[in-house]
Amino acid sequence: MIDFYTWITPNGLKISIALEEFGLPYKAHAIDITKGDQFSADYVAINPGSKIPAIVDHETGITLAESGAILLYLAEKTGRFLPREGAARHHTIEWLMWQMGGFGPTLGHAHYFRTYNEGRAPFAEELFRKDTIRLYETLDARLEGRGYLVSDYSIADMAVWPWVSRFVRHKIDLSDFPNVRRWYLQLAARPQVKRGYEVPHFTAPVPLPPGV
Repeated sequence: MIDFYTWITPNGLKISIALEEFGLPYKAHAIDITKGDQFSADYVAINPGSKIPAIVDHETGITLAESGAILLYLAEKTGRFLPREGAARHHTIEWLMWQMGGFGPTLGHAHYFRTYNEGRAPFAEELFRKDTIRLYETLDARLEGRGYLVSDYSIADMAVWPWVSRFVRHKIDLSDFPNVRRWYLQLAARPQVKRGYEVPHFTAPVPLPPGV
């Protein structure tokens, strides 16, 4: 059994979707970051960084934080959604790191400046508007002629998809990125993704672009 500590954010959704995809038994614990639950003594004992998500795997005794590290751990634990060797393995890790190092942080800043604090920092808004478009263009180019980010559905797709699901907050029209739109809808139709999107509790259905 895995205890899973999370909230309704893209980084949390990565792991809830992954746990559903891997078919691993888990219990979700809501860490309401809007109320400061991440700073409670009990949670800091699990994750001193005071971020979500985190897991405690009672089968192996491993406690782990950081969504990218958790995805790699679950893939290696189960032998699924990460090729064991060769170029496909390295490219899967490459695109996971692309999400961790660029796509996620940039879109998080876009949320902050362009949605939650619009008009307060015009320079930052323009900076992250341009960089958000650049990253979507990169993702769209990668998905040209591909069903998934690498050869098969993988932890890289699970990492990137939840961030794309916030396209409204990014002020992105997915019709401008047809390969991203196709890929996004393909994953959105997966039952595991739908279930994972409702963890730790249901807030709204999976967002769909206009015309769907």
